[in-house]
Amino acid sequence: MEEQITVYAFPVFLLLMLVELGYGLFVGRNTYRLSDALSNLSQGLLSQLVASVSQLFQIGLYILTWRRVALFPHAGLWGSVWGWLLAIVMFDFCDYWLHRAGHESAVFWAAHAVHHQSQDFNLSTALRQESTVAFLGWPFYLPMALAGVAPQQFALAGLVVLLYQFWIHTEHIGKLGWFDRVFSSPSNHRVHHAVNDQYLDKNYGGMLIIWDRLFGTFAEEAEKPVYGTRTPLNSWSLLGAVASGYVPLWQMARRAPRWQDKIKVWFKAPGWLPPGVSDDSAPFDLERARQRFDPPLVAGAAPVALLQFALLMAAGAGYLWQSDAMGSGLLWGLALLLVTGLAGLGGLLQGRLRPRSLLGLDVLLLLLAGLLLR
Repeated sequence: MEEQITVYAFPVFLLLMLVELGYGLFVGRNTYRLSDALSNLSQGLLSQLVASVSQLFQIGLYILTWRRVALFPHAGLWGSVWGWLLAIVMFDFCDYWLHRAGHESAVFWAAHAVHHQSQDFNLSTALRQESTVAFLGWPFYLPMALAGVAPQQFALAGLVVLLYQFWIHTEHIGKLGWFDRVFSSPSNHRVHHAVNDQYLDKNYGGMLIIWDRLFGTFAEEAEKPVYGTRTPLNSWSLLGAVASGYVPLWQMARRAPRWQDKIKVWFKAPGWLPPGVSDDSAPFDLERARQRFDPPLVAGAAPVALLQFALLMAAGAGYLWQSDAMGSGLLWGLALLLVTGLAGLGGLLQGRLRPRSLLGLDVLLLLLAGLLLR
């Protein structure tokens, strides 16, 4: 059911992005770049594909916990309007702590950083979702299972919180007065995505900003935000973006002289250095961070890139719609073909593939998909 709601949301998201793009062009403040937007959308589709083949972590362990140790699974409250509202607030509270861990623990940041890699801030940035957070983050939601929130209610509450956050990724909505003091808003979330010193690790709230006000992680938007990550990705590579946070941690762990530091590297704050390990990278420079990665596309690449993503989105929607009815072999096989197509799109944007080569890859993927579906 959740996958089908996501499929229904696809055209709505695209329509709203087109409205934002049109408005930005009309007022002379366009916030979109083709390669960046397609990279964001590719990461979003990748996250859905990974979720489809990792249901044990997405919902399975939650179901197991709910069945074994739920304290009030049959309470009448959960079926009422107040119970649904409570489930959404509980999810948002748990999500605050997972989101905070995503900035304060290196291995969680390695997973979450994908969402922050875009140097633009628009509605496509909202869809640049992480693919590996669920493998680490599932324990944060188990208090809901313990309280008795049923798995379907948990999943729908999570979908509400996730969908809410789509609209707050925009530069075209200013401050909203009292709303900014209670809810996560575009102004609050611009702060969260910024790399300016005073904005780092602030405003984690998904729907409610009151958690940040309660726990000391709130910052007001003042100076113009600069977006991205302090170590810029500078790539449109699909899988490179996902791996970019883990590779440095692995290298740091190998360099650490003591075995305990090899473990601490993964759980300490991002940027922590073990004794005996130096960091020769240049200090952060806000002015340099304003320079966005934007290599020119080769001739003919733009229309092919748009066509490639449109075809992959249509194929991905069909895949997600039917995913519950597929066997594991077909599920994994089609997911890998779609990921290969997305990786090919990244290669085109990066200049490693020519348009003709990408179209050749597509023909091969269609032939392989036909064999799987026979």
